[in-house]
Amino acid sequence: MNERTPSTTVLLRGGTVYSPADPFATAMVVEGGTVAWVGSEGAADSFADGVDEVVRLDGALVTPAFTDAHVHTTATGLALTGLDLSAAASLADALARTAAFARAHPGDRVLLGHGWDESRWPERRAPSRQELDEAAGGRPLYLTRVDVHSAVVTTALLDLVPGVRELAGHHPEGSLTRDAHHAVRRAAHAAVTPAQRLAAQRAALRHAVSLGISAVHECAGPDISSEDDLTGLLALAAAESGPQVFGYWAEAVKDASGLDRIRDLGAIGAGGDLFVDGSLGSRTACLHAPYADAPHNGTSFLGTDAIAAHVAACTEAGVQAGFHAIGDAAVSCVVDGVRAAAERVGLDRIRALRHRVEHAEMLTPDAITGFAALGLIASVQPAFDAAWGGEEGMYAQRLGTERARTLNSFAAMVRAGVPLVLGSDSPVTPLDPWGAVRAAAFHRTPEHRISARAAFNAHTRGGWRAVGRDDTGVLVPGAPADYVLWQGGELVVQAPDERVANWSTDPRSGTPGLPDLAPDRALPVALRTVVAGRTVYARPNE
Repeated sequence: MNERTPSTTVLLRGGTVYSPADPFATAMVVEGGTVAWVGSEGAADSFADGVDEVVRLDGALVTPAFTDAHVHTTATGLALTGLDLSAAASLADALARTAAFARAHPGDRVLLGHGWDESRWPERRAPSRQELDEAAGGRPLYLTRVDVHSAVVTTALLDLVPGVRELAGHHPEGSLTRDAHHAVRRAAHAAVTPAQRLAAQRAALRHAVSLGISAVHECAGPDISSEDDLTGLLALAAAESGPQVFGYWAEAVKDASGLDRIRDLGAIGAGGDLFVDGSLGSRTACLHAPYADAPHNGTSFLGTDAIAAHVAACTEAGVQAGFHAIGDAAVSCVVDGVRAAAERVGLDRIRALRHRVEHAEMLTPDAITGFAALGLIASVQPAFDAAWGGEEGMYAQRLGTERARTLNSFAAMVRAGVPLVLGSDSPVTPLDPWGAVRAAAFHRTPEHRISARAAFNAHTRGGWRAVGRDDTGVLVPGAPADYVLWQGGELVVQAPDERVANWSTDPRSGTPGLPDLAPDRALPVALRTVVAGRTVYARPNE
């Protein structure tokens, strides 16, 4: 038995257990790190004398723990512990917060911040370099936009990066994108000390379990973080109680020999944020037609031939591949590349490895058909629609209202048989699993909504299937004991063939209930998070 797995037997009773094994379950027995039994309160009496611990649920809901399928852990921790501009109400507010942070951190070699979003500010523009120089007092400063695909920096930081002013994506006063952004990001991250990085990672992982998350997919890579960042995170997760961490390394390969370093890093896949394009907010997502508010089609970082070579090499080596693709042209390029790889190595081998596409926001009908045929997983972030969708949102600003309505077409993907997994892309949007389920169920475009049950499954069992584990993410006998006790939320049952607004509370449906996630309802609060039978979070008594 793993030394981190307890040997005790625990009976949970007097609540509601969300389990397909018994839609009316009120009790569960856990032996060590495994679910041993799920059933009724009356039947639980037969276990009471043979267990080491009895947990009185007092009406609490027990569900499988969540998996967040797209996280940047260190960046999340730095946002939690550092300068977070996501709540800034205006450009002036963001500059004031930046100046206050600089004064409070006189010893930082490079000031780091995240989360500004000019599309929400009345000024509708990013901070200028001159404004940042003044706010930071002339010190090196790196501020990522909310989508992390562009950044604004001070002159002092640029001066630390030789040749950056000649790189693609440099702007003399405004945001940096492409190669210039990658160069300053490397310089900024290099200034983070090992102690700062460890503290940030711990903060992020502790925050995750407090939200009922038992596993995260870390999307690392040479243009995103560093090898030391990934290996340090994986070592931390293995040594301390908390969520399990599955690492992806975003580096393209041409043949199987290129995968040796990815394996050496401890990554389970060659993907994650392997950029085919950028983001809509930074106008670097690659589109078939130009942006509504810019005279270009965005940026392409990886073409069909390179995608095909990467997928073929990964498939031949038995390694999961994946890509970051947001714009419709980028997503179509991925589909074409994977099809070309399937012609080389065989469709069945491609489908068996469950290659991934991160974000997959703008899918044409042909792309959806391609995803289903090729067995591609769509790793999506419903909070993107909640943040930037709608008639007045950033998507509509960038694309126009009609194109914006096509984004994040979850229902069409589900109908076509495309596997969905849910994540946050934290710190782009916060770790918030119930919020993600709500955003999918109450998509701003009604025809894209999926049931709360489908969204919940995509955020629990779906995340495990994406890493090749079909036995996890569901509370049935024999499954790993990863679960959460929740407080709050009236349970409702959604009819499987009705839209999200039509709810059924009829117990004859035989369907386990989930909390009412209507936008006017408070979301459930985690009381306890358990990973492999071990409690990794318990809410402090108030």
